[in-house]
Amino acid sequence: MLTFKHSADPQRANSLSARMRGRRFEIFERLAAALPRPLRIIDIGGTPIFWELQGWHERHDVRITLVNHIPQISHHPNIETRQGNAIDLSEFDDNSFDIAFCNSVIEHVFTLDNQMAMAREIQRIAPNYFVQTPNYWFPIEPHFHVPGWQWLPRWTRIELLRRVRCGWRGPCRDIVKATELVDEVRLMTRDELEALFPGATIVSERFAGLVKSWMVYKGYEGETQGKVT
Repeated sequence: MLTFKHSADPQRANSLSARMRGRRFEIFERLAAALPRPLRIIDIGGTPIFWELQGWHERHDVRITLVNHIPQISHHPNIETRQGNAIDLSEFDDNSFDIAFCNSVIEHVFTLDNQMAMAREIQRIAPNYFVQTPNYWFPIEPHFHVPGWQWLPRWTRIELLRRVRCGWRGPCRDIVKATELVDEVRLMTRDELEALFPGATIVSERFAGLVKSWMVYKGYEGETQGKVT
């Protein structure tokens, strides 16, 4: 029987997460198609397997730089990996890349201040960007898989995680580690995204009629900006 955990597993080809990722990437491909080659992409918080699953690891017209705080290993000549911090990309000059890409990462930097810093870096290092992040108001939290998790009191979430496995995390008996795991994830609302990415197109990804996550993008010749769906 297909469980919610299986549905949320992006590595399973037929999972809900994988299907939504595929539809999302089709939109990204259409946006990127008009940009000149070679195309320089920085994937903030990305992994080589993401691009392998999309079939972009063998493309000769695309150069991808992955920046992740966890060391990554690439076996592909068009994918370079670097260890770094999503909220401070000062090693890169302004507009060093054609596209800044960020898939389900901006919700992992603990605080709104850090999310603001990350958004500024995304908009600084490339004239075009594509950001995806879960919706704060979707009833099933995508990391902990507990209905209404993000609306529970902080200490309730910490104590739950110390006692039972919640989605991809726990049980974690160590209160310091459990607190860190809970605090790391801060889901975002549409209003926050509009404030952090002014003038961007914001597109909803829906499941069962509810907005599960958001796609935020700007740039890309011919695209209408400022549209919210």
